[in-house]
Amino acid sequence: MKIFISGISGTGMGPLALMAKQAGYEVWGTDLAKGAIYDELAAAGIEVKIGPQDGEFLREKIMKFTGVELEESAPKIAEKDNEIWYVHTSALPETSEELRVARENGLKISKRDELTAYLVKKLNLKMIAVAGTHGKTTTTSMIVYAALKLRLPVAYIVGTTLGFAPSGAYHAGDKFFVYEADEYDRNFLKFQPWLAVITSVSYDHPDIYATREEYVKAFQQFMGQSESVVDGGMVTEADFKLAGEVRRYDAALARLAVRRMMEEMGETVQVTKITEILNSFPGVGRRFERIADGVYTDYAHHPEEIAATVNIAREEAEMRGKKGVVVVYQPHQNVRQHEVRDGYKDAFLGVEKIYWLPTYLTREDPKLAILTPEELIGGLSNQEKAEPAELNAELKKNLEKYLNDDYLVLLMTAGPADGWMRDIVDFSLERKVQ
Repeated sequence: MKIFISGISGTGMGPLALMAKQAGYEVWGTDLAKGAIYDELAAAGIEVKIGPQDGEFLREKIMKFTGVELEESAPKIAEKDNEIWYVHTSALPETSEELRVARENGLKISKRDELTAYLVKKLNLKMIAVAGTHGKTTTTSMIVYAALKLRLPVAYIVGTTLGFAPSGAYHAGDKFFVYEADEYDRNFLKFQPWLAVITSVSYDHPDIYATREEYVKAFQQFMGQSESVVDGGMVTEADFKLAGEVRRYDAALARLAVRRMMEEMGETVQVTKITEILNSFPGVGRRFERIADGVYTDYAHHPEEIAATVNIAREEAEMRGKKGVVVVYQPHQNVRQHEVRDGYKDAFLGVEKIYWLPTYLTREDPKLAILTPEELIGGLSNQEKAEPAELNAELKKNLEKYLNDDYLVLLMTAGPADGWMRDIVDFSLERKVQ
C-alpha cells in the first residue's frame, strides 16, 4: 500500500507521515506551504510537493504506480484493493481538485484518524490515547519523553515539534503507541485505546459540538470504548518541580501512564525515577516554548488554557527574576469568541499588560457578528490592563520596552501571530535562545 497525504507538513499530518514511513510504507504528500514538520519529512526521505494542490502531483504518482492513463486507472487500482490511500485533513474543501482526482481514480480516501487506527491494528500496538479539552499536547509529549528515557518500546504521534525527538516515530518491535487524540471533528471516537488519559473536559469546538452536553457525551463515549482510563482524580502533583500548576498536573498524569506501561512490560516501577525524568522535561514547540530570552509563545486560545498558561508564566517569571508578565493575545475563531467571551473575565489576572489582537478567523459562521478586541476586553475584570493592538511596529516597540525593563513577554495564539513574534525576535530583538 502507498500513502498520499494532503497537508502533509503540518503538525496534524506530518507526524502520521513519519510513523507510516518508518512502518515500511511508501509515503508522499502535498502542502500549500512548508509547515512545522517539513524538515523532519525531508530528513526521513518523504517526497513533498509544496505549492498549489491542483492534483498534478497526485496524478503523477497514480501514473507511476499503475502504468496506465488517468481515469482509466480506477478499475486497476480497485483490483489492487485500493493500494493508494489518499489521506486529507478536516480542512480540505469538497471542491478540492486533488480530492476530485483521488475520487475519479478510485483511491481509498479518508481523514487521518482512519489511517492511524489502521496502523495501530496492523502493527499490533497498545494505544495510550491522551484526550481532553486542554493539556493534550504537553501530556502526550511528557509520556513520550519519559518512555524514551526509560527505553520503553514506544511508537508515537504528537501534534507539535519536539526538541528531543521527531514528532512521530515507529520502530520494529514497538509495543505501545502514544497518541494525542483530538476531539475536533470527533477524531478520537475512531479508536479503542488500551489506556485513555483524560486531561480535562470542559467545552470547546462549538462548530462541531452544538452544546456542552453533546461535547461531554463524546468524551463519555470515548472513555466507554477504552479498555482502561486514568484522569486527574487519580493523581497528585505535589512532588513535581516544574513551573505552573497545570504543568505539574500534566506530569502527574504522564507518570501514571508510564507506570501502567512499565507494569504491562513486567518491569519494576520506579516512581522516583519517573518523577526525576519528568522534572527535566524540556518543553515542546508552541506549548510555553521559550523562543528568546524573556519571550515565550503558547498555543492557548481558550479561557481555561489562558489562565493555566498565565500561571506558568508568573511562576517562570518569578523563578527567572523578572518583574512580571506582559501578554500578547490573538483569539482564534469568531464563532468560539461568542461561546467563551464570558470566560475571559479572570483569565488574565496577575499580568502587567495585555495587548489584544483581532481574532484570527477560520471556519466561521457568516451570520455571526465579528466581536472586536474592545468588546472582548470589556468583559475582563482587569480591563484597565488591556488595550487593542495590531501586529505592527508600534507593538514591537512596546514589547522591546517591556523586555528591556526585564519583563517576561508571553504570546498566546493559534494563528499567525506566532510567526510574527519569531520574526521580530530573529531580526530585531536579538534575544534568541542560545
